[in-house]
Amino acid sequence: MLILPEIYETLPHKPYCTDDLGNLVIRPRQTAVKMRYIQHNPPCMTHFICLDIDHEHGAMRWAEEYLPPPRWTSQNPSNGHAHIVYELKTPVCTSEHGSRKALDYLAKIQAGLVRATRADVGYTNFITKNPLHEHWRTEVWTKEAYELNYLAEFVDLKPLTATEKEYGLGRNCTLFDTVRHWAYSAIREHRGKTWEQWYHSVLKQAQSVNMMFSEPLPYSEIRATAKSIAKYCWKRDAYHYNEFIYRQALKGSKGGKVSKRKSVTVSARTQKPWVDLGISQSTYYRHKKAGKI
Repeated sequence: MLILPEIYETLPHKPYCTDDLGNLVIRPRQTAVKMRYIQHNPPCMTHFICLDIDHEHGAMRWAEEYLPPPRWTSQNPSNGHAHIVYELKTPVCTSEHGSRKALDYLAKIQAGLVRATRADVGYTNFITKNPLHEHWRTEVWTKEAYELNYLAEFVDLKPLTATEKEYGLGRNCTLFDTVRHWAYSAIREHRGKTWEQWYHSVLKQAQSVNMMFSEPLPYSEIRATAKSIAKYCWKRDAYHYNEFIYRQALKGSKGGKVSKRKSVTVSARTQKPWVDLGISQSTYYRHKKAGKI
């Protein structure tokens, strides 16, 4: 095993790994690094962009295209095919806690690097040639990690093609956009139902969309995306918001004196739901009158 402690420390604690790509297993990092292939990014986080170059002399494709030096390259000594790996100075979260704009930006940069190096567009950026394994010819080109804005200077940031949307990080963006547009209208059919019922409905839709990809995303990312969309729509649906306010008002009334008067529903003017919706008061009542909320 090669001794590259600075790379070892960046690997997931319990990564997928294998000596045979058809049989992935999860092992502790100290065991996983003894196998030829290893998961390089932790769940729901992109720390490295890996490019799969299925060409002779693939390890030098970055230099031929005047790209910045990668963190490392791992090359197959028998055919020259290689993985070119860039480290991100600021990793991008792909779960519900992450920024969708950052993910979209990263997906375009990844696609631009794939086009520039003529890498395999179908590569999922999930398993890489283990840079610590002696089977590969590994070269460390720099210890520098790059910000997205810097990498963006070297690529064409055009919109993703239909094919690019089905692979790599393009899948995350496609999944999010497809499911969220469905959810915007589907939430109305769940008025009066529980949060759990709504969440499982969104999760089911996300799983259905994921199955359309040639290389489906792992369940952890599907679940994270579904939860993000479900929470967003639930909080911003006026019906569910007012139901929440009403329940909170009832809870509050139990802690005070018992009134002889019947409880009165809290008015919209008092609670100002337009603040939580991020719109003006006039827009709120206009949308309410039109039946949009």
